Amino acid sequence: MSGLTIPKIHVNIGKLHACRGKAVLNTLLGSCVSACLFDPEAGVAGMNHILLVHNPDVAHFDASTRYGIHAMEILINEMLKLGARRSRINAKAFGGGNVLAMGDPENTPGQRNVEFLLNFLHLENIPLLAYDFGGPWTRVIDFHTDTYEVFVKKTQKKLRDSTIAEETRFKTEVVQDVDREEGGEITLFDD
Repeated sequence: MSGLTIPKIHVNIGKLHACRGKAVLNTLLGSCVSACLFDPEAGVAGMNHILLVHNPDVAHFDASTRYGIHAMEILINEMLKLGARRSRINAKAFGGGNVLAMGDPENTPGQRNVEFLLNFLHLENIPLLAYDFGGPWTRVIDFHTDTYEVFVKKTQKKLRDSTIAEETRFKTEVVQDVDREEGGEITLFDD
């Protein structure tokens, strides 16, 4: 046996990673969602970490991959650059937990993120082969890019609390970034 280790790449909030060959793409999700996409014929795979369904201020669009539509299109484009074909891409998707105490319990940020992801995959004719959404949990996701297996660990309260704190801090930074721009009014979550 060789001493080669498989690289583990952490995908932070609002980031993505696409690659060929062996790697483990890892992320921690609360109300955010991740799409694990792969083209098995080309051996190309990738993961994103979506914070918000859409850009909160379309008049001042930044190309951030923390927003749903941009995160999906950029990930797909990165995979195409590596040899994937859009018609062969499959998906596994995760997250959308109800971990933030906000507004209407029937219309949470996590639920809106899940609805966006399901609608995107449906409209783009990308088969969804596996998923784990919702609930009061945060999730640790390990996506193996060589086998396309995904391991999901629903987290304990201590890790859940740190995830909630990280998502809340990141959401605050998004609001502050947009407020610094001219005309920076923002609506993060519509009721």
